[in-house]
Amino acid sequence: MLDAVTLTVSVTALLLAAWCAYAAYRDEPTNDRHFAGMAVVTLATLVQLVVSLVQLGHGDRPEQGVPVFIGYLIGAVFTIPAAAFMSLAERSRWGTAVVAAGGLILAVLELRLHDIWGAGHG
Repeated sequence: MLDAVTLTVSVTALLLAAWCAYAAYRDEPTNDRHFAGMAVVTLATLVQLVVSLVQLGHGDRPEQGVPVFIGYLIGAVFTIPAAAFMSLAERSRWGTAVVAAGGLILAVLELRLHDIWGAGHG
């Protein structure tokens, strides 16, 4: 898997987490700008999904197995949309905190995906 894509998703997820954590600290609910940020991070995960599937199609294989890798990849794609949906249900600072937590979770999933692939040695 391309390390640049994983790094991009991780950095954008952490930026979203920091931004939303600051908004939660300031007692702000999620707003349109936050949802635009979530869309950017989600788009990055979709690019990662496509790149990963292309690499799998070309015969590259993760060290820890394809099913585990695909499971984490699908989880990564749905993390931010799930957080966005939950933030809509909770229109207070806690909705923004949920998005911040989703960004942190996505960054951890990215570390795990990198590890499953073989830490860049695949």
